[in-house]
Amino acid sequence: MIKVVKGNKEFYGTLLATCTAIISGFAIFANKIFIVDLDPTIFTAVRAIFVGIIFFIISSYQVKFDYSKFKKFNWKYLLAIGIIGGGIAFLLFFTGLKITTGGRAAFLHKTLPLYTTVLAVFFLKERVTPKQLISLIFLFVGTITLYSASLAPADLWLNPSLGDLLIIAATILWGVETVIAKKAMMLKESNFIVAFGRMFFGALVLFGAVLLLGKFDLLFALQPHQIFNLAASTIILFGFVLTYYWSLKYINVSKASSILLLAPVITLILGFWFLGEPAPPLQLVGSIIILIGAYMILGVKSQLRGEKAI
Repeated sequence: MIKVVKGNKEFYGTLLATCTAIISGFAIFANKIFIVDLDPTIFTAVRAIFVGIIFFIISSYQVKFDYSKFKKFNWKYLLAIGIIGGGIAFLLFFTGLKITTGGRAAFLHKTLPLYTTVLAVFFLKERVTPKQLISLIFLFVGTITLYSASLAPADLWLNPSLGDLLIIAATILWGVETVIAKKAMMLKESNFIVAFGRMFFGALVLFGAVLLLGKFDLLFALQPHQIFNLAASTIILFGFVLTYYWSLKYINVSKASSILLLAPVITLILGFWFLGEPAPPLQLVGSIIILIGAYMILGVKSQLRGEKAI
């Protein structure tokens, strides 16, 4: 695995988080197309299990296939990460994405720093600078403004209001999951193991939902183009999880999640040009406010209370 000199941690962590933002910006737009004729539960469950298997292989290689070392892992953290972030949050997000616009979903998802920062201050003892606090105020105001922009239902966004609420709920849960993941890494857990826990245990939750909702037969009714869409989305998801969890190894969770705020610009432009998604003035204003908050937070150094910058 790549070794990073201590002095370069901030740079590599920021670079990885920026890669995550680029992937995320394209992912929400692409998934909006992929999920149109797919059940959200099936969509999330299939992707999660395959990405979980990939990270299991990577984790196995990391321990040289000595599975006795798996007993040393913090399973309670991995289970919590998987159930909260890899399971419930995914289901809420993609159910919401199916009934709202990709642009709105992208910007609402990028309010993640609001929740991760508050949780990180209390549970990880991360330091919040005055500049970071001001940026979070911008994020909050931008979120309220964006959500206030009403949209008339259409074929690709049947219920924007309900969809937005589901997106916000999923984002809050991802904030909880991200803080737990960072805590696990602070306890010297591998970022690959944490990613495996997120996707594999999340997949078990999602497949449980598939069975409970009586949708298992839909797995055997997938059409070739749906299988292709699932495969493409799985590759995108793997890239997102890989780069994001790797970034958490080097920088504060509050900063990593804030860098993701660069993604909505990509999603908004792609959705507007290719899907004809509306962009009401109030939504644009809210989006600009969110981006101002994101720009302010990019230069913040990762610190714990009482410590110097990393």
